[in-house]
Amino acid sequence: MAVRIVQAGMGGWGQNWAHNVIQGSEEVELVACVDLDSEKLIQAQQLLNISAERCFPTLESALASVEAEAVLITASLPAHVQLALEALNAGKHVLLEKPFAPTVAEAQQVVETAAKHERVLMISQNYRFFPAVQAVRALLREGRLGSIGSVTIDFRRYRNASPPEGHRHYQIWQPLLTDMAVHHFDLMRVVLGQEPCQVTCHAWNPPWSNFLDPVAAVATITFDDGAVVSYRGSWVSPGPKTSWSGEWHIECSGGEIVWTSRDETAPDRVTVRSLGKRARQVMLPEMPLTDRHGSLHAFVQAIRTGQEPECSGRDNLHTVAFMYATVESATSHVPVPIAIPS
Repeated sequence: MAVRIVQAGMGGWGQNWAHNVIQGSEEVELVACVDLDSEKLIQAQQLLNISAERCFPTLESALASVEAEAVLITASLPAHVQLALEALNAGKHVLLEKPFAPTVAEAQQVVETAAKHERVLMISQNYRFFPAVQAVRALLREGRLGSIGSVTIDFRRYRNASPPEGHRHYQIWQPLLTDMAVHHFDLMRVVLGQEPCQVTCHAWNPPWSNFLDPVAAVATITFDDGAVVSYRGSWVSPGPKTSWSGEWHIECSGGEIVWTSRDETAPDRVTVRSLGKRARQVMLPEMPLTDRHGSLHAFVQAIRTGQEPECSGRDNLHTVAFMYATVESATSHVPVPIAIPS
């Protein structure tokens, strides 16, 4: 039987979720849409062919009117915590978009509430659900290339062509670090199998940027088992664009791994070169459900099995702490230790 879901947040990204992911899944059924903006609800009705009777201005009114097991939260960041707590306190499982919460303390509060009610709280870190990510993760866990030394990651996109007036993306707070690099920070944790200890970050706006907040950054991150990551990212780079997961180069004591993932025009790719040997392409695992489809499937499986999902809120506290420490370093101009949430 399909899991009945209420979706809260029907803006552009929310409509994309509902139309391209939820409606294409046999594992879930969208039973209600929630948004304070009546125009967004009208757009959702037309796009999703959903009746006005199943559209609500508040999550409270939706949960009082329909039977549901779970809530998908695709609203903007300021509404994440309130909606998540409301859903969890109503006994619903929650799938929440990143970034998880405006502060680590608030994220911790949501995690504790989910534990109290014994509900699944999962964060949709959808970049994890790709073949290259799983393949590199497995290679490093096997240890055949030895210990991890240095890692370089480059992310380049040019999202600067629109007129500055009224463009939402230009006005996002810390648009690179919180809206994009959070994916890369989470990938560092899951791929390397280590937790970050300290970050030093410099973020800035190039002269041609239309963004209000810094849109380019460089960071050095040290991890608890010895890895050191050099990260470079930009939303306004005129250079060749990378895949969404970035270009990765991992140096180990016994060789190197070069990989990339989530590209619009090319499949995932992993190349390994052991010391003294030629480079070889790695055969990637079959993954019928990737990206948000994989994330949604993992959420449903967690509900059905009662097991904590890989991208649980508890696990994602580490990613949230990592992200906010990087923002703090970028604004304070000093290295910042990354506190591991208890």
